[in-house]
Amino acid sequence: GGDTIFVNVSAKQKIGIDNLLDMILLQSEMLELKANPNKHARGIVLEAEMDPGQGPLATVLVREGTLSVGQAIVCGVQYGRIRAMVDDAGRRIDSAGPSTPVEVFGLNGVADAGDEFIVLEDEKNAKLVSETRMQKQRAKDLTRNNRVSLENFFEQMKAGDVNHLNLIIKADVNGSCEAIEDALKKIRTDEVQINVIHSGAGAIIESDVLLASASNAIILGFNVRPSGKV
Repeated sequence: GGDTIFVNVSAKQKIGIDNLLDMILLQSEMLELKANPNKHARGIVLEAEMDPGQGPLATVLVREGTLSVGQAIVCGVQYGRIRAMVDDAGRRIDSAGPSTPVEVFGLNGVADAGDEFIVLEDEKNAKLVSETRMQKQRAKDLTRNNRVSLENFFEQMKAGDVNHLNLIIKADVNGSCEAIEDALKKIRTDEVQINVIHSGAGAIIESDVLLASASNAIILGFNVRPSGKV
């Protein structure tokens, strides 16, 4: 009520959906929400996963501009050239305008939900932006607080010198990461406090091992496999 529109909906009973869509359109008209489709696309990553057959996939929402197949794109620290796009009905499309959700194929890795994506002129520039962001992210991760040494963790814990356990979580999809992290944070014990210093979707990679080594953390993998080198 008041300034907030309220709509009763049920996906299971299939009620209120049309009314909800009408209210969204009405609200967008009242707020005069507009976006320019004639520019490089920008938007948000809604979900991302590693498909065994097709590689990294990202579901993105275009906020402005037009996203097209063949364009170079950067999603957070990941980059690539769009090989194909699929709309919400599972149909292959060549372009997507503002407010359009699409699944994107062609990234070099699994992006994080909530990352902003941008389109650049070519893949070379996209790679440079990705590498710069990745270096900053690694530097930020490596400077996090180190409180636990795994080699003598239990001895320190018994002596009362340490009561923190650092963890790194990797899973096949971001939803699993969030569920595992939430479950771990709900664990209450006087002996150990769990700190999740990093979590993300995708395979366990070398940077995860470097971060674990620097932070004295344990890597937990759910539905992912590390390579032999890792």
